[in-house]
Amino acid sequence: MKKILLITALAAFGSAALAAPVTISTPQGKLQGQSEHGVNAFKGIPFALPPIGERRWKPAEPAPKWQGVRLAEQYGPNCIQVPYPEGSFFSRPAFPTSEDCLYLNVWTPANLDDGKSAEKLPVMVWIHGGALTRGGGSVDVYDGSNLTRKGVVVVTINYRLGPLGYFSHPELTAESPHKASGNQGTTDQIQALKWVQENIAAFGGDPDQVTIFGESAGSWSVNHLVASPLAKDLFHGAIGQSGAVLSPMPQLKTDVAGQASAESMGKQFAAEALGSKKAGLAALRALPAHAIMAVAEASGFRTQGIVDGWVFPDQIYNIMAEGKQNPVPVIVGFNSDEGTTLGAAARLPASKEAYIKGVKQRYGGYADEYLQLYPADDLRQSTLDAFRDSFVSWSMPTWAMMTANVDQPAWLYYFSHRPSGPMKEKLGAYHAAEIQYVFDNYREDIPHEQEMAEIMSDYWVAFAKTGNPNEADRPEWKPYTRENRHYVEFNTETKKGVVQGDNLLPGVWEFYDKLNASNRP
Repeated sequence: MKKILLITALAAFGSAALAAPVTISTPQGKLQGQSEHGVNAFKGIPFALPPIGERRWKPAEPAPKWQGVRLAEQYGPNCIQVPYPEGSFFSRPAFPTSEDCLYLNVWTPANLDDGKSAEKLPVMVWIHGGALTRGGGSVDVYDGSNLTRKGVVVVTINYRLGPLGYFSHPELTAESPHKASGNQGTTDQIQALKWVQENIAAFGGDPDQVTIFGESAGSWSVNHLVASPLAKDLFHGAIGQSGAVLSPMPQLKTDVAGQASAESMGKQFAAEALGSKKAGLAALRALPAHAIMAVAEASGFRTQGIVDGWVFPDQIYNIMAEGKQNPVPVIVGFNSDEGTTLGAAARLPASKEAYIKGVKQRYGGYADEYLQLYPADDLRQSTLDAFRDSFVSWSMPTWAMMTANVDQPAWLYYFSHRPSGPMKEKLGAYHAAEIQYVFDNYREDIPHEQEMAEIMSDYWVAFAKTGNPNEADRPEWKPYTRENRHYVEFNTETKKGVVQGDNLLPGVWEFYDKLNASNRP
């Protein structure tokens, strides 16, 4: 237990005085990082050309090689973003941002005394969340030191966000050799995975044993990459924590499912940003990046993946239903109280009558079934449960089930563990609560909390090592299939760690199956 307190405290406050320099030779060039307590850390490594000037909104391209030794002791800047509002649950101390932001970070336990490694350790590539609008690979809780000590190489990445990362426009489409635009952030993620394939062996990583994992929008991104043909053979396992994109995305040129085409939304955004419907792409590229982000924040620009015919040839649901996704095993799951930190509790109806009236207006012929699942007797709990289920708890098992379409196994989890602290009763197992345990980075000496961190990180690392989360020292985690809908519940406070189940949220997924089928294009 004490080792986590020591390691994470050092990581949090920066221990340059204690860390020793370590130099490594990679195909890209030499790097000088820091070695401490058996972990070698290399930060701020460029994996793609800076997306600035004429390269703004271009797909990612490889970063060049360099001469000499490049210092890799500090994180690169996060991608340009509008920070979370001050006082919100997810707000964090300010971190440098830039449009030149395509950097990644590597932690490895491999022996690098001679500047290279002959080891072949599994690789875990983390994709951060933040609604595709915020975040970065430099957040303290993503520090890979403790996971690395379990015998894996950990990589965290940045990718373009908001309208700089997911923007379509007819002029962008016209200049593309693929006749596609949008999904720039996804091309960044793909380029980072290509960098891993080409360089990770120098860090002691095995390019043939790469697992991608992420939470919230990071999990959307994992889901994106599982579906995208451009990511074929770049990874060998996928873990999605509270996020999948199985509802309709906008299409490049055609309105679909009540959404305007991505190009038409891009034209509207350009007009708002430039104050003219006639101004073109050159003028838009000349605007400061912060000005573009400010317009996006003011206009309610919706950041999302786009069916562009290249990165995504079809809706992700269709790709997976037809068995056209990348054939890899998956772990997927969600938390019991996803909505407590995402504003769901602040949107409670004024009364039972108002709640019932609103349900009937929104759900029509499905209203009675909805009210059976989410009764008006407890408005707070029903509102939170309905938010969770519409947000993630249908999409995650659906993703798991469709993994069978490519003859790969899937494992489903339910995280109901409530982290200790003064807000424990109010927040419960909130959105993103599991991340600190997955990274084995819980920072307080509380036995059941340390146990939760050991359990989850052990399962995640076992999956990265073998494509199966089971290992000898942990209870068996049975796969999720159409016939046997097994799952495990993680909760060391009341559930003694890991509990097997086979009927999570009865009736809920069947309801959303019908509801989503009726809205699918």
